[in-house]
Amino acid sequence: MGPAPVAAGPAADGGRRGTPGQGAAAALPRTAPPAHRTTAAPAPDPIPVPPDPAAHPPGRVRGMPGRGAPAPLRRTGPPAPGPDPVAGGPAAEPPGDARGRRGGSRPTVAVLRALGLGDLLTAVPALRALRAALPGHELVLAAPERLAEAVRAIGAVDRLLPAHAPGRGVPDALPWTGPPPDLAVDLHGCGPPSRLLLAGLRPRRMFVFAPPGAAGPRWRADEHERDRWCRLLRWYGLHADPGDLSLPAPAEASPAPGAVVLHPGADAAARRWPAERFAAVGRALAADGHRVVIVAGRGEGPLARRVAEYAGLGPGAVVGGVRDLSFGRLAAVVAHARCVVAGDSGVAHLASALGTPSVVLFGPVAPRLWGPPPGGPHRVLWHPDPADDPLRPGDAHGRVPDARLLRVSVAEVLAAVRTLPAPPTRP
Repeated sequence: MGPAPVAAGPAADGGRRGTPGQGAAAALPRTAPPAHRTTAAPAPDPIPVPPDPAAHPPGRVRGMPGRGAPAPLRRTGPPAPGPDPVAGGPAAEPPGDARGRRGGSRPTVAVLRALGLGDLLTAVPALRALRAALPGHELVLAAPERLAEAVRAIGAVDRLLPAHAPGRGVPDALPWTGPPPDLAVDLHGCGPPSRLLLAGLRPRRMFVFAPPGAAGPRWRADEHERDRWCRLLRWYGLHADPGDLSLPAPAEASPAPGAVVLHPGADAAARRWPAERFAAVGRALAADGHRVVIVAGRGEGPLARRVAEYAGLGPGAVVGGVRDLSFGRLAAVVAHARCVVAGDSGVAHLASALGTPSVVLFGPVAPRLWGPPPGGPHRVLWHPDPADDPLRPGDAHGRVPDARLLRVSVAEVLAAVRTLPAPPTRP
């Protein structure tokens, strides 16, 4: 039996904005014995993530010069209360010892990003940067098991270590087995809980944002999520390109090729544009001759069916909703869509990753933090007050639709859709 899961400190990390929930990915078949829950004492081996031949190919890229780094993390036991451990140094292949190797073979990199689909997709450039800089390492990503199919599509991760926490929290434990990793990377947050969770693995080195008073890269509240994690890796000497976010079109056929895709869901009411307005958009676009479908992930079926009913589309217009929507099916629908209309959600990030034109509606959080990349086939609609906080003017987890989101009208969404460029040509 493996060692007990590594426990974290406090259960929440600070400074994070929620990302709306998505249809979950189907878990990959395990090639190891059935796993225990992360709360159990016995721990499973990570889920293997077979490479997707169509995915972004890994390769070595130029590393930037290393910078001075804090002293290496001590390896003499689990983290003790007190100052946060921070360690790092320029990225390089480790010395020829067995540190961080599973069974004496490859050294490992443990990466924490135990959040949602949108969070995973904004971390794609950082994950690929790690893969390119450390081609001889096994890259293990601690993330929700339901994202396994999405993780495989990235083409950078060797294994998925099942890890999750309610809301935007930090997992209580990681089911890590084998020797400590050579490197641990915190792509989850900036607070003590995520740092202490990774420090409990006793890695040889860590890439993390430095806590107050310590040497190292500083957390910034004013940068886009993709830029943030690439900047973290650049501080430690890696080349990381925030524009490296594209996913290949999935092999699965779309059940609605050429359709306008509406996604009315979000994990908080503050980021849900009213169902009646989504329905009005769907009704008008159907009258223009477009096929319109509504995608629904876990728990979003009733909302999607209500939109379809109000729009006069019928129940056949809903994709998903009865059970969880697999990532492959969701990606197929989005990849082969005419366009996507969504709130600030994982579906919007998926449209960006696949290059599908989109109209994205923002409310409590500025698009400069979580919006689509500039210069792409996307339109962002956002109406803050002049006196608003320029970054986070509202409560991203509020129980009612944000006032800025409600200022987005049906007419301007329709105008934005009608001015979108054509979608990419796909096989």
